[in-house]
Amino acid sequence: MTNPSLDLTSPNAQPGRGRRLSPRISRLTEVPQGTMVELPGRGTTYVVDLPGPAADSPTVLLLHGMATTAMLNWFPSLRELNERYRVVLFDQRWHGHGIRSERFDLDDLADDVVAVADAVGVERPILAGYSMGGVIAQLAAHRHPDRVGGIVLAATTYRFQETRRERAFHRSWAATATMFAEWSFRRAELRRDKLPALPESSWPVGRMDRWAMTELRATSGWALAQALVVLGRFDSSEWLPTLKVPTAVVITTRDRALPVFRQLEMAKAIPGAEIFLAKAGHAACALEADVFVPVFLEAVRSVAARL
Repeated sequence: MTNPSLDLTSPNAQPGRGRRLSPRISRLTEVPQGTMVELPGRGTTYVVDLPGPAADSPTVLLLHGMATTAMLNWFPSLRELNERYRVVLFDQRWHGHGIRSERFDLDDLADDVVAVADAVGVERPILAGYSMGGVIAQLAAHRHPDRVGGIVLAATTYRFQETRRERAFHRSWAATATMFAEWSFRRAELRRDKLPALPESSWPVGRMDRWAMTELRATSGWALAQALVVLGRFDSSEWLPTLKVPTAVVITTRDRALPVFRQLEMAKAIPGAEIFLAKAGHAACALEADVFVPVFLEAVRSVAARL
């Protein structure tokens, strides 16, 4: 391995912590190549578009979580997902090579989803969102019901503030982040010129650790502080029951970041939502992909079957 402290062949590794990425990642050596795409009136972002096995294959548009990139979040799922579907993924605002804007607004992120769908010529994709991506998938289905074919929500929630401890955390975090808001944005803009090059089309065996760390470093921690404040205010409880699209919810049953009961409440609030259980934690998409991916594929199939 190029980095002895990060052995991807062991099932418990995590970058920089002595834990390890899922062995599923170590078995994959090719990173699909994307391109920078201009979204008219919105900005430029990095998009990967993988054609499906047939011209009429359903399209799954993947939305990644906070503090990661589209490829790092979804890479372990791509090969098997692409066997059945056309797969599109992109870096969301302030993440990786995503759009840089003066504000981080969830409505903007939801509208970006439709703009990406327009750019790749898809009318009604299935939106699959992980963590923050699940929030954006909900919002996109609410704001653009005629442009969303179905949604798959994984390791996500419909609100973040309920208990006294949660409210105290988000209020204190918001106060701190607001103090440094302008500095944070300017610092994030300075980092834009220092972003790593776009991913190669392939990486030799033994270099997946370098690629993963490069993806992690592509997002500014200062920008993420502001994003966390905005996410903390999200609450879809009023309109969640009005969603009419086919829905599947993947609940991560060992999640310490988002309470399992709240994931379940979200699923029950959406009419006709099907529930799938993944015995894994919040970072299952990468650290426990061998557990998460098969459950996720089942959830996508359940939505595709109802289109």
